[in-house]
Amino acid sequence: MSADRPINADVGAPKDPPEPVPEPKKAPGEPEVPPRVESAPKPEADQKKTIAADARARRPGSIPGPIKLIAVLVAIAVGFIVLAVTVGAGSKKSSDSAAPTPSKTTAGTAPAESSSAADAGEETTAEPESSGGESGEGSGGAEELGYPAFATSNTTRIGGPDPISNAAATALAVFPATNEKQRPVAVSLVGKEDWGGAIAAAVLMAEPIRAPLLYGEAEGVPGATSEALGALQPRGGAASGGAAVFAIGAVQVPAGKSAAKVAAGDPAAEAAGIARLRDRLTGAPPQAVILASSSEPTYAAPAAAYAARSGDPVLFTEAGALPQATVAALRREEGVPVYALGPGSAISGKVLKEVGELGDQVTRISGASPVASAIAFARYGEGKFGWHVSDPGHGFVLVRADAPLEAAAAAPLSASGTWGPLLLTDSADTLPSELRGYFLDVKPGYTTDPTRAFYNHVWIVGGAGQISVEQQAEVNEVAELAKIGAEE
Repeated sequence: MSADRPINADVGAPKDPPEPVPEPKKAPGEPEVPPRVESAPKPEADQKKTIAADARARRPGSIPGPIKLIAVLVAIAVGFIVLAVTVGAGSKKSSDSAAPTPSKTTAGTAPAESSSAADAGEETTAEPESSGGESGEGSGGAEELGYPAFATSNTTRIGGPDPISNAAATALAVFPATNEKQRPVAVSLVGKEDWGGAIAAAVLMAEPIRAPLLYGEAEGVPGATSEALGALQPRGGAASGGAAVFAIGAVQVPAGKSAAKVAAGDPAAEAAGIARLRDRLTGAPPQAVILASSSEPTYAAPAAAYAARSGDPVLFTEAGALPQATVAALRREEGVPVYALGPGSAISGKVLKEVGELGDQVTRISGASPVASAIAFARYGEGKFGWHVSDPGHGFVLVRADAPLEAAAAAPLSASGTWGPLLLTDSADTLPSELRGYFLDVKPGYTTDPTRAFYNHVWIVGGAGQISVEQQAEVNEVAELAKIGAEE
């Protein structure tokens, strides 16, 4: 679709825009990222150091613990994003760069360090330094504030250094945890490399359970996960069957937390166990079953977002054979329609025939690539099943196609706020043409009053090394509300 073709005008009742994202804060006493090499007068550099020292010396009033933790996690994310941008720009610097890097940046502390600061009740704020450049030159000051890498007018990034940090930050974005009503009754704890279990566990984020995902380990609890648990304080309740933690696979349950466990196994076995847990907790069969590929995680990733939104469980199959654990789960849900994600290379026609022989209606939703397949799922709708997103006024979540752990971690964003489908990009730097075309198809527009229009918002999950700031800026552009037609 060309950029100058007509786009959707506002119709019907307006939707509220997404809530503004707070400006990230940086922690004092944190290590600095080495500055980009460039000449600057020494007196001015000394003056910057003095300003930075004064800023660290200033300590604002008391801030609630969960807010401090969110600030620390955001500072971690922003620090790693800006570091990636700085390193990348050092090898590609040009006079007309779209996003020049600052001459000096302050990075967030590592998770273990931030944990000790939070436990000690220390402040974790810092004021940005002056860019020191001439007026109109560069964007160092903006990037030191975390923009555009952290957020633009239509995008917000969760860009921690790894899926563990991104899952913790997502959980706190959805459950700010400043009071009891903002805390989840339970969380799902999945092995940090168990992408299949993580995607299947996304169904536990749906109503009535509402359990966000965190990543664990067989021996110990990662620092970012421990901090998130400290803020979220899941205590268990009727919706979770009394469990504060759903322990999926080989993970250590934090001390003092009641847990419901799903035995470790291959993706098919774990997903079948999670589906049984879901049925027991909800007391009702699902309206549909999502069949995903255990050999092609790039095609399975979008299942997590929809499971979190709908409460429909995810089951796994190999490309050419239906595992016995999945067969048993489908027999238990006999008569429930099945929707298979991905082309024949991910789930063969032979497998779909086996599903049909079990007495279930089966429908394939796919595209020629993981990017196209995710778009097809976003557009798809049959009765109550599917996203049905072919018009403006929606939320979206964007991750790299080769990052299924991030896709699972991001699932709560599709079941809260500006609810919307998961989309995929297969490049760090370039927005795929088919994805750009889809965003243009659902681009919001207005004729006379922008405050009465629909709006799109895109969550970006992953650091700048996975999805660059330039690509984020392009997403912001195609998601922007645009004026169409002439005023009457």
